[in-house]
Order: sequence, then C-alpha cells, then structure tokens
Amino acid sequence: MRELSLDHLRTLVAIADLGSLANAARALHLAAPTVTVQIAELESRLGGQLLVRGRGPAQATALGERFIARARRLLADADDAVEDVRRQLAGQTGRVRVGASTGTIAHLLPPALKRLARHHPGIDVNVQVLTSNDSMARLAAGSLDLAVVALPQAPVRGVHVTPLRREAVVAFLPADWKAPRRLTPQWLAERPLIMNDASTRLYRLTAEWFSAAGVHCRPRIELNYNDAIRTLVAAGYGAALLPEESHGDNEPARDPRIAIRPLSPALWRQLGLAVSDRGASGPTRFVLEALQPEKHASAA
Repeated sequence: MRELSLDHLRTLVAIADLGSLANAARALHLAAPTVTVQIAELESRLGGQLLVRGRGPAQATALGERFIARARRLLADADDAVEDVRRQLAGQTGRVRVGASTGTIAHLLPPALKRLARHHPGIDVNVQVLTSNDSMARLAAGSLDLAVVALPQAPVRGVHVTPLRREAVVAFLPADWKAPRRLTPQWLAERPLIMNDASTRLYRLTAEWFSAAGVHCRPRIELNYNDAIRTLVAAGYGAALLPEESHGDNEPARDPRIAIRPLSPALWRQLGLAVSDRGASGPTRFVLEALQPEKHASAA
C-alpha cells in the first residue's frame, strides 16, 4: 500500500466535521471532484469503506469512525511537529549548549537562567563545566554553542568573542592569619598558596601579577574548582587568589573562617562571551540576552 497522505486525512476529517464532500471542498479550497478522488483513493488504499455517501449528510462507517479518530491524532501530531520547528527557527524553543567554569556556573549563570526561564521557558540550556581553552576548542568543533571565557583569547576561526564583565581578583585567606588590609605579591609569596592549574587563564593572570613584582610563586596545590579551593582556605591549608564574584541580593553568608583582602596592585579578570558562528542565531541569542541584561535593556 502506498503511503498515506496528510492531505487525504485532512479531507476525510473535514467531511466528518462539515457533513458533506461539498462543504469540505469549500473549506479546503478544493474542487469537489478532487475531494471525491481523494476519498476514493484513501478507501482503495485501506481496502474498506470509510464514508456512506448518499442524499443526506455523509456518515462515517464503523471502520471510518475508528480511522477518523486516529486521523485526528495524526494531523494534530503533524501540526505540533511543524509548530515546534517554527518555534525553534524563531528561537523560542531548542537546546543551547553552554560551557563555563565552576565559578561562573555557581554565580553568574543562575540569575541568567532565571531570567531566561521567565521569558523563554521553551529553551533548554545544557551547561558543561569547562576551562576557557576547552570551551574555545568545542565552539570551533561545533559541539558547543556559547561559552563564558576568560579574556584575552587567541582568535579562533568560526568563534566570535565579546567582553562581558570585569571582576576584581582578591585574596581569600584563613581568617586567623594576621594580614595587612591590602596584600602584595611579596606578602603572599611567603605563604602557602592554592591556585588554579597552569592550563587556566586565571593561573596565568596571577602568575603574571607575581612576576611583574619580581616575585616567583610556588603553589602548594593546583585545583580547578573554586568552591573546593575556598573549602581548603577555610581549613587553613593556604591562601588563594580568586575573582570576587558578586551575588547581589542572593549573596549567601560568607564563611567566617575565610577573610577576603584586596590586592595591591589591583588585579582584574575580564570575562567574555564566546559564540559559535553556527550557533549564534535561534535560541542562543536569547541566552546571550539573559547573560547581559544591562546591555539589551539600554539598547531597548
């Protein structure tokens, strides 16, 4: 049997709803003979009579009633599938793959995802814990759509990077250490240090800060999880240089075992948004808007 046509099913349902082939033809903007041919072809393919056609309204046979019920579901599913594609093309639904560090995931993404869910609930965000280097590589390979990365980044074909925000890097140290109000590279280099590993931009940034002061630092341990680093600081294992993430109204109570001191000279980390050219349209643009609400609010 040849494949069933949605047009034939739609014609059948129209006849059942409107009571005659003529009414269905007018509603579907078809010639009456075309409707007759479609029903005849449908019955021929199925091998059974679906409608009783006579002087009065067209009536569904017992076989026709069961088939029409299934036809309604098939047409509804087809319409839903088309609407889903349209919504995805319009960016209203779909999946966006986002790469970010643990610190960004913990402090920058939650408010952005809350804004996104409020305005675009049909967009699903898949968050992956990645270093900036890993994110750039995956964006270039097409396995990621968007990433929050530390700047600067070397140019990568097919990836567009724009600045997002600047964060102060500060010292986290055990609260029972006797420390000056501002910490210098010389003071910190004499203490045990906990740092991100050498593959990260934050490691290079802090290493350059020490080097500019003529000081060489040797970390006691290297980790890539800022929350784990803060836990070690609270336990007295050492000091760490980390971004001073702002939580706004949702800022939790700070661990009393940790003291935070600004650096002298000041040190800043610049974050950027990296977007794959292949994934810059559709739902990705709404995730971008959620991550930088101030920019889009001023543009509006």
